Amino acid sequence: MNDTKQLINDGGPAFPAPMNGPDGRTQHGMTLRDYFAGQALAGFCAVPDRYNWLCDDAAFAYKIADAMLAARERKEDAK
Repeated sequence: MNDTKQLINDGGPAFPAPMNGPDGRTQHGMTLRDYFAGQALAGFCAVPDRYNWLCDDAAFAYKIADAMLAARERKEDAK
């Protein structure tokens, strides 16, 4: 069995402002990947006849987020 976990580029924190949570530990909030996926999913949900496809749309939203992060890396590499 392979115990290695595939690393996914999460883009780091979406809103980098570390703060202390109620347990005293530093929390960074959602990742940029989660933020991108949430924005894509919000766009899908804006179309009323798509509600039956929500589970598929959630997975697709992360594919869009991954594509956005990859494009962001390519742009930074070109600098």
